[in-house]
Amino acid sequence: MRHGARGVGVFTARIYMSGKVDKGAATAVKQSKRHQEIIDLVQGQGYVSTDDLVARFNVSPQTIRRDLNELAADNKIRRHHGGATIPSSSVNTSYSTRKVMQLAEKDAIAQAMVQHIPDGATLFIDIGTTPEAVARALLDHHDLRIVTNNLNVASILTGKDDFRVILAGGEVRNRDGGIVGEATLDFISQFRLDFGILGISGIDLDGSLLDFDYHEVRVKQAIIENSRCVMLGVDHTKFGRCAMVNLGNISQIDMLFTDQVPPAELSQCLAEHEIAVEIIPRGHEHGHEHGHEHE
Repeated sequence: MRHGARGVGVFTARIYMSGKVDKGAATAVKQSKRHQEIIDLVQGQGYVSTDDLVARFNVSPQTIRRDLNELAADNKIRRHHGGATIPSSSVNTSYSTRKVMQLAEKDAIAQAMVQHIPDGATLFIDIGTTPEAVARALLDHHDLRIVTNNLNVASILTGKDDFRVILAGGEVRNRDGGIVGEATLDFISQFRLDFGILGISGIDLDGSLLDFDYHEVRVKQAIIENSRCVMLGVDHTKFGRCAMVNLGNISQIDMLFTDQVPPAELSQCLAEHEIAVEIIPRGHEHGHEHGHEHE
């Protein structure tokens, strides 16, 4: 009887162990799927926060932190300030992908930005998908004079009879219609305009403005230097996102428009430099100005 009982015990243990193996395998499959989704999100958005991932996958912060550490160890992502960014800081996401990323947020940000631009104004409009959204939002304005190094912006604005559009010379980039080079830089530097509408690839949490292309950065610097009011529109995925070339500092802009409150470290930097910040939640055409908080 003892032998039979021992056999039953062994059989029961085998069932129990088999169940454990199956459960472990299922957990590994879930983790693998979650890892791939995290990689896809980072590649698509440029930056994702730990809090967003916790809410998305309904797991604990410890689980997400463990996921990010494992992915970073495999060089699939890069850990960065409470979240993750793309591992490379030398290559931007493709234009076709950026054009559809955060589309509603960019349109809402653009609508808020153009509220500050009066009819009859002069302005620079930069390369980038957010400046292109601003160009679309300006079509209800009148008598604007625009200097741009963006073929897409020129195409959008030339449909308005009362707009005067001046297109910079230089080399056209096939991938996104941007115009860059020494000729572009010299051309932009001839003007002194009311507004400069900037796009940017990333803002480090210390306030550094970052981009991927050295030649493009030099044109952006010229726009900053030759604009009476510099307006920067960014969606929240640009906060903490890494890029290789340092364009300058957040202190060089006058107004920041975004869809979410910036991270605490960056918010402190904005406050120290008294930058006017306007938060435009998705689905809202008008945001709340927070400039008074920085005075």
